[in-house]
Amino acid sequence: MSRKLFGTDGVRGTANTHPMTAEMALRIGAAVGRYFRKDKSAAHRVVIGKDTRLSGYMFENALTAGLTSTGMNVLLLGPVPTPAVGLLTPSMRADLGVMISASHNPAVDNGIKFFGPDGFKLSDEAELEIEKLIEAGVEPVESRNIGRARRINDGLFRYVERVKSTFPHGMRLDGIKVVVDCANGAAYRAAPEVLWELGAEVIPVGVNPNGYNINENCGSTNPRIAAETVVSHGADLGICLDGDADRVILIDETGTVADGDQIMALLAARWAEEGRLAGGALVATVMSNLGLERFLEGRGLRLERTGVGDRYVVERMRKGGYNLGGEQSGHIVMTDYATTGDGLMAGLQFLAEVVRTGKRASDLVHNFEKVPQLLKNVRFSAGQTPLKDASVKTAIKEAEDQLKGNGRLLIRKSGTEPLIRVMAESEDEGILNKAVDHVVKAVQATV
Repeated sequence: MSRKLFGTDGVRGTANTHPMTAEMALRIGAAVGRYFRKDKSAAHRVVIGKDTRLSGYMFENALTAGLTSTGMNVLLLGPVPTPAVGLLTPSMRADLGVMISASHNPAVDNGIKFFGPDGFKLSDEAELEIEKLIEAGVEPVESRNIGRARRINDGLFRYVERVKSTFPHGMRLDGIKVVVDCANGAAYRAAPEVLWELGAEVIPVGVNPNGYNINENCGSTNPRIAAETVVSHGADLGICLDGDADRVILIDETGTVADGDQIMALLAARWAEEGRLAGGALVATVMSNLGLERFLEGRGLRLERTGVGDRYVVERMRKGGYNLGGEQSGHIVMTDYATTGDGLMAGLQFLAEVVRTGKRASDLVHNFEKVPQLLKNVRFSAGQTPLKDASVKTAIKEAEDQLKGNGRLLIRKSGTEPLIRVMAESEDEGILNKAVDHVVKAVQATV
């Protein structure tokens, strides 16, 4: 049985449209409360964080109602980054962590992500069990066992101190000018504070959330303004986070953008030199560039590939005992420090290399030559299944034949948006463009 509500990163969609309605959030809260409140004689607690979307208030209240109806005590963190929820769930001895966020999506969307008592995201199997409980309906506890809810005022402070503790002891950022773009999202307070307290001169961008402007012309998916700010202010580095701050891209002093692959290459090489890259491998998804794989192989290291989604990266890391992984999109997972991707922590690790080596950011972000890669998205409507169409299957086969021996093709349905993603890599850019466009046209003809 496959999951119906959960995608690659929780439940996500347009607010006030199925499945992201207040009614469904209440049912989800009640179901997940039942799932984790197995010992009915003991007290149970859940921490809830959110980003800065207007709909976050609605979902926070609905989830709280569902959770307390099953006897869970709710601790409300307010706006905090997703990795803060992963950190505080075990730290506060909670049975469950919930993050209300649609990450890099626009403000009209929202989502619900879950963390287990160990601070890691739930498995596919756990999400499937929760879906069964949602279908079974709400099962409230007796009135005397209803849970309580209260605001936690020091959650952000706890997270800030934890992030600072990951920066090398005794090292400072004095004399370094950093632009930090918080995407008008969850890290709008934490990120500038961490950087400033470590000594940096901070130029903040995207730190004025109003409920509607999260990820709007800012953040990791829209770095233009941050790049212009880096150049105009003569900054040493730009750190661009997404709406919930679990991913990052970097901008060097020339305004050039570096994605997650380049950041992972730098960290993997450095950690290997220090003898602390567990298993001699980096874990990344099928989307990571072939150039990254070649870079690692040239240093006697391996690239372990997974399906798309930072949750699958973490699962492979835990299973294989690896401590570094991530995605090209900017999720950087360092399990020595955190249970999920943390854009701010990754930015600090890069800054540590700037301080340690005395090199410019531009000397550190270009670690390998990328194999030409092209990604195009095709939006589809609810109920459509373009990848099952015979003409699309034929087009995919023809594109694979074109790339055979000279590249690779990856077609997938997004787990977070109604998109078909068509990606290919090839040294021959002519064949690359032809293969991708052939599939894209076939998909477009069916939607």
